[in-house]
Amino acid sequence: MTDVKKGLSTKQVEKLTLEGKVNVSVGKQSKTIGQIIAGNVFTYFNLIFAVFAVLLALVRSYNNMTFVPVIIFNMLIGIIQEIRAKKVLDKLTVVNAPKTSVIRDGQLHIIDSETLVKGDLCVFSAGNQLSADAILVEGFVRVNESLVTGESDEVVKNAGDILLSGSFIVSGECKAVLTNVGLDAYAAKLAIEAKAGRKKQKTDMMESLDKLVKTIGVLIIPIGIGLFLQSRFAVGSTIKGSIDSMVASLVGMIPEGLYLLASVALVVSVMRLGKKNVLVHEMNCVETLARVNVLCVDKTGTITKPEMSVTHVEILDYTYDSGEAVDSHGVERIIKNVAAAISTDNATMEAIHRYYGIDKEKECDEVFPFSSQNKYSGARYGRDVYLFGAPEYLLLDSYDNYKKVIDKYSGNGERIVVFGKANEEITGEAVTMAITPIAFIILENEIRETAKDTFEYFKQQGVAIKVISGDNPVTASKVAIRAGIENATHYIDATTLKTDDDIEKAVEEYTVFGRVIPEQKKKIIEAFKAAGNVVAMTGDGVNDVLALKCADCSVAMASGSEAASNAAQIVLLDSDFSKMPDVVGEGRRVVNNIKRSASLFLAKNIFSMMLTIFTLISVNLYPLYPTQLSFLGIFTIGIPAFFLALQPNKSLIKGDFLLNVVLKALPTGITDFIVVTIVTIYGNCTGLVHEQTATAATLVLLTVGMAALIRVCMPFDMIRVIVCIAMAGGIVFSMIFLRPLFAMVVLKGLTRNLTIIMMILSIPLYRYVCRMTAWLIDFLENHNRHFRHLLKG
Repeated sequence: MTDVKKGLSTKQVEKLTLEGKVNVSVGKQSKTIGQIIAGNVFTYFNLIFAVFAVLLALVRSYNNMTFVPVIIFNMLIGIIQEIRAKKVLDKLTVVNAPKTSVIRDGQLHIIDSETLVKGDLCVFSAGNQLSADAILVEGFVRVNESLVTGESDEVVKNAGDILLSGSFIVSGECKAVLTNVGLDAYAAKLAIEAKAGRKKQKTDMMESLDKLVKTIGVLIIPIGIGLFLQSRFAVGSTIKGSIDSMVASLVGMIPEGLYLLASVALVVSVMRLGKKNVLVHEMNCVETLARVNVLCVDKTGTITKPEMSVTHVEILDYTYDSGEAVDSHGVERIIKNVAAAISTDNATMEAIHRYYGIDKEKECDEVFPFSSQNKYSGARYGRDVYLFGAPEYLLLDSYDNYKKVIDKYSGNGERIVVFGKANEEITGEAVTMAITPIAFIILENEIRETAKDTFEYFKQQGVAIKVISGDNPVTASKVAIRAGIENATHYIDATTLKTDDDIEKAVEEYTVFGRVIPEQKKKIIEAFKAAGNVVAMTGDGVNDVLALKCADCSVAMASGSEAASNAAQIVLLDSDFSKMPDVVGEGRRVVNNIKRSASLFLAKNIFSMMLTIFTLISVNLYPLYPTQLSFLGIFTIGIPAFFLALQPNKSLIKGDFLLNVVLKALPTGITDFIVVTIVTIYGNCTGLVHEQTATAATLVLLTVGMAALIRVCMPFDMIRVIVCIAMAGGIVFSMIFLRPLFAMVVLKGLTRNLTIIMMILSIPLYRYVCRMTAWLIDFLENHNRHFRHLLKG
């Protein structure tokens, strides 16, 4: 039995730990090193390549196994980069791990939530998220259980009530004893059920690559069987020649490094962000943020610094019920006493505490913690109840009497809190009768120094900024104007938005939304998404959690509530909003560069598919050896693609990923097919041996490959120039010193001269095919709206 004053003893904790009654999480987000190795080694295509290697080894065609070291090298790159990223992220995760205040041996400790045990006496306050089930033993709190029950209403919990894991404290403070921990907790059971039936959401790029890889993976088996049978029985080739032909064709069709390249690029981006104190919980959200066109921000903590300060207190005339007038000193004593009774649930009360101190002259009979639904907090002294809160929620019908004063301060971007006496019984629900105002407390947030530059960046990138705040809409608008947010003069009071239709219309017209309650924040995000936008949300408070969960990409400030950090996909560990352009830049770097590099991979796949079909129809041996395709892949695809994928690239992302990549790859694939077909027909007509035909075809392919690489590298910078020169040098070096490795033979006489002519003519042919493809794309874009939408977005 837990001592509700002293908590568990050290011996009890040790005993419960040995019994396994520890609050272990459902599953670590970070892969183990073993899982990383297994994930890179045991893939479908690696299995296919292993089969190819075995078949080639059985027929002693060792020269054609040059793709094996390339595959091993790819695996090693993937494993090394993922392990490096794991080390960086694990360090950040430890720093940002959920903490819980717990009483043990009569002392208050703050420990990792995963080290809690069943029976621990914990202290919970506003912003905390429960990681285990508990029973409340002292105090009372308002709890939001929406993440576990789906009900968005705040629930008041008193002694004896159950607190569910996964819920978060909106306001108040309490002590509670943990009843179910680890896998026995309510939220953990839900998570296990959800994992069993949930597929991880993938972004456009990764989903496109998945489709491509799966489609090719299905096609290569029947094509491979068909090619072997055709070579062996129709052409009459040897078993060795048939296997060589089949493997060459299929190796060319497999985009062996493309998926790896995309994964490595994402991993490197996450690692780079980690070094800038940005913790990425979900890797794919880096790409999502790069596609965002609407960014919803909270005023406090995002546009402004999270800390608030009281700048002025405007005291009004006030008399006690007895008729005795209260001077300014008397009013300030009342404010000070009530403020001291209320816990610092939010930045407003923290500022008031700092301004007045926390010395109590009189104990209160009841405390009403702050509610983001009803916008007030307060305390009761006998029959008198005093409240702090938003003027719109507490003054009600008498609001117009004080509108001039309120507008004076809100017009300067300052926050106004009214302090007054209630004229009805207060139960914690919404006030229905106007309070008697005693004073207006004026507060301000300092705008972040980097806010203006950050919002200017998003403006230039075509991202619309929307401010969603619980503050007065005029105040939020003025702050947004000072921060340089475009159209910040267009604001609305969310209390006037009564229906979902009202919200849907408002998101089209307004930039600043004031007096927004948490459920409305979520509905505003949903309305933006329903309009076809990719929406990101930044926040730091408990009232942002529902919206963060709903957004396509969610970003939290680490200085805010624990619940917000747990809900978000990205956490800014130093709470520096100016890091957002870095995150967007990394996403754009990945998508744009993979789009650029993927066209090199897909060109080979398109060409190989077309050539395979031609080979089957014409009843010919496949004109290339596997080792020659590896030669082509190393110098015109694999190595340059890796360097290009890591270059800075912050261009806007437009259109469907796969369509754009295929269209970029099409000219190279078509040109490759044309020139190799010509060489093959020439070889058949003149009776060239297969090695000579294959060598001539490879030389022409390398020429087209270099032309395609140069096209992809445009416009040139120093890195791209070096890559092109190095690849050309690598080809020349291999032709001189590694010719046998790549099954290349010396061409002589007419064959040599015609090959040189084909190499020269392949460049203008490639340019012509590029122009024709561009013309076709323009024609389709101008005459087909759906195609235009897929191409440009």
